[in-house]
Amino acid sequence: MSPREDAPADRGFFVGIIFFILGLGALLPWNFFMTASMYFNNRLNASEWSNATVTTRKEYYFNNWMTLLSQLPLLLFTLLNSFLYQWISEKMRIAGSLVFILLLFILTAVLVKIPMEEDRFFSVTMATIWFINSFGAVLQGSLFGLVGLLPQRYSAVFMSGQGLAGTFAALAMIFAIASEADSESAALGYFITPCVGTLVTLFSYMLLPKLVSVCLDVILSHLCSFLVTLKVAFSKPCTVTMCITVLSLFLFLSERYFIPVFCFLFFNVMDFTGRSVTLAFKWPSKDSRLFPGLVVCRVIFVPLLMMCNVQERHYMPVLFSNDFVFATIMVFFSVSSGYFVCLSMTYAPQLVEPKDGETAGALMTFFLALGLSLGAALSFPLPLLLL
Repeated sequence: MSPREDAPADRGFFVGIIFFILGLGALLPWNFFMTASMYFNNRLNASEWSNATVTTRKEYYFNNWMTLLSQLPLLLFTLLNSFLYQWISEKMRIAGSLVFILLLFILTAVLVKIPMEEDRFFSVTMATIWFINSFGAVLQGSLFGLVGLLPQRYSAVFMSGQGLAGTFAALAMIFAIASEADSESAALGYFITPCVGTLVTLFSYMLLPKLVSVCLDVILSHLCSFLVTLKVAFSKPCTVTMCITVLSLFLFLSERYFIPVFCFLFFNVMDFTGRSVTLAFKWPSKDSRLFPGLVVCRVIFVPLLMMCNVQERHYMPVLFSNDFVFATIMVFFSVSSGYFVCLSMTYAPQLVEPKDGETAGALMTFFLALGLSLGAALSFPLPLLLL
């Protein structure tokens, strides 16, 4: 019997819940950092943040540089992690990465209250982005390798946790807009929340090896009601989806909320739904030739989204001017994204010998990062078609 099939019993699905938290904590910090892009752009283009007299406004192209300097280390360090994991212990890679990410977010939160010359602030922020994603790449690769050693249901649970991270960040953006908080106050919330989330993630990881000890009964007795509530909510993602969808309908008529709701919240909720569906339903099978074909077919969403009513353009016609059509495309786009990425990451360790499961998980993280990097690279030339 393989190690995956002979795994110890998971009483109360406690290990599954911890892997859900680990998945959530792996992506929560960077999702919140990206959500604060308005704060960074305002600070880089506001004279009150500089002691010098501003005569001409310098364009920093912050979003472009953020994309580039987040994807490069993600790609590089996921590749390095897939080779170096044999020489650096799992605890060092996971716990160490979480500690450094925590310190970087504390630094970012402190900088909100410190006036700084714009060029220096830009350089410090770019360096922070590089290191956050470097440690994030090692963290994700190590966690995927760890979950690859367990039965495949844990991979689906871990991926669902990752999908929920974007939803929390999108909700934070909407609440910040609704409260009409200034960019500084909102930024503090965006940076302090990941600090708390990273601490919880680190605590959960340190607790994981102790679950086999006798203290598990004591822990479960204190957390029983919390675990039951979380498990019920997690096992029924459609309930969460319906609540968020109702919220989206109330906000539909407000142009102010359209992009945060339908481009961020809607995508992340539906992506989370797609990932969570794999807990109960997996099709096609890992050996089916239809599976890679369906994944490739998703490329059709690129022209479909580009033909929506984004802006007036000359080179590509607007075929879908109704926002409802855009929302419908987003549903299929995001659900299929979460569903197929979760299936891919779940199936990969099952296609190799159990002893190679960690290697497969680490390599799949690299290819996931490679796909994200290629998508980010294409995001520069493709908008030229919308001019």
